[in-house]
Amino acid sequence: MPRIRKLSDWAGLASSPQSGATGDGPPSQSVFMVGLGRFGSSMARELIALNIEVMAIDTDQELIDRWASKLSHVRRADGTDTETLRQLGVASFDTAVVAIGSDIEASILTTAALADLDGPTIWAKALTEEHGRILRRVGADHVVFPEKQMGERVAHVVSGRVIDYFELDDSFAIAELRSPRVFVGKTLGEAGIRQKYGVTVFSVKPPEGTFTYATAETRIGENDLLLVAGEIAACERFAAAAAANEK
Repeated sequence: MPRIRKLSDWAGLASSPQSGATGDGPPSQSVFMVGLGRFGSSMARELIALNIEVMAIDTDQELIDRWASKLSHVRRADGTDTETLRQLGVASFDTAVVAIGSDIEASILTTAALADLDGPTIWAKALTEEHGRILRRVGADHVVFPEKQMGERVAHVVSGRVIDYFELDDSFAIAELRSPRVFVGKTLGEAGIRQKYGVTVFSVKPPEGTFTYATAETRIGENDLLLVAGEIAACERFAAAAAANEK
C-alpha cells in the first residue's frame, strides 16, 4: 500500500546518480510533469538542473508559452485523457508527477489516467488529507502535501526556537539552531546532549566557517550553528530548552 510521503521525499525523484547541474552527459532519468504552475515549474527547473529529462504538459496556453523556451519538451495537453498520455509516450518515462494546483478533480483524474498506463512511478501533490487518500486509491505511489509541510516548517522557524527545520518522515526531524549558551565551551561529549535530550548533534558550523561532521570531541563555540537530528518530539524539546536558556 503506497504511503503518504513528506515534502523532503521529492528528493527521491533525483535519487539516481546524475551528471550534476552542468548538464554534461545524457540524462539518466526521465520525468513526465503534469501542471506548470508555481510548484510544477519550480520542480521542472530543478530537475533539469540535475540533468534529468523532463517533458511537461498543461492546459493553460499562457504557461506553455512561458516555458516553451526553458523546457525542451512542453505541450498543451489534457492529462486526464489516457489516450493523450499514451500518444505522448508517458509509459516509457521513469516517473510521472501530478503537480496540478487547486483543481482537485483534474488531479484525481490525471492520477487515475497515469495509473491506467501501468508505466511510470506516480508522485502526486495533494491539498488535503482526504485528497491524498483518494490519490492513493486511484494509483498514486507517493503523495505529498507541500503547503501543509511548508506551513509546519515555517511555524517552527517563526517560533524563534530554530533557524530551519525539516521533518524527514512522520516521526524524525532535523533542526538547525544556534548553540545554547549553557553548552558554549564544552565538547559534545561533555555537554551530554544526546543523553539528556535524545537528539544527536551531527554537524557544527562556527561563525565564518563551514559545516563539518561533529564528534564527541567537537567543542561548541559561541554563535555556532548546530544541526541536530532525532524524533520530532525530542527535537522540539531540545529546541524549547535551548530557547529558554537564552532568556
